[in-house]
Amino acid sequence: MVSLNPPVCDFDWKAPDFNLPGVDGRNWKLADVVGDKGLLVMFICNHCPYVQSIIVDLVKTVDKLNRHGVDTVAIMSNNWQKSPDDAPDKMLDF
Repeated sequence: MVSLNPPVCDFDWKAPDFNLPGVDGRNWKLADVVGDKGLLVMFICNHCPYVQSIIVDLVKTVDKLNRHGVDTVAIMSNNWQKSPDDAPDKMLDF
């Protein structure tokens, strides 16, 4: 369920390094995705009605942030065997 009162971002927080598989077949680390002026990390999934309803605006926002030096990474942390719509090939299509 979507939080109606999300916490305010802590802009000084340092993200821990990670090494996660991408839909492109390679593994990604923090250093691979952080932009010159920061990184927006989103935890999203394909089957979420909220994500589905905002995806067009989300892509526009990500493009805008990228032009300002802030890169974005979307992480899907669901078990896709239990939620097949979130399988890597479906993520790539989405």
